[in-house]
Amino acid sequence: MKKVPLRKCLISGESLPKEELFRVVKTPSNEVVLDSTYKMNGRGAYIKKSEETILLAKKKKVLDRSLGIKVPDEVYDRMINYLKMK
Repeated sequence: MKKVPLRKCLISGESLPKEELFRVVKTPSNEVVLDSTYKMNGRGAYIKKSEETILLAKKKKVLDRSLGIKVPDEVYDRMINYLKMK
């Protein structure tokens, strides 16, 4: 039986499997990107895949504080668009 890696959502505090979370990464070159592979180098932060959680993170600037850099609105928009496509 393979162990399922759990990660903690910054907003809800829930520990969930990686696949149920978005990973936002601050790369070594100080870019903020959405990591669909869950393996990119850099400081990562996890957000639950729900529109309410994403909007709350944007409003409270949780990712900005966690990553120590301003997260562009397009990162939040990409997460919401991903949810709408599913």
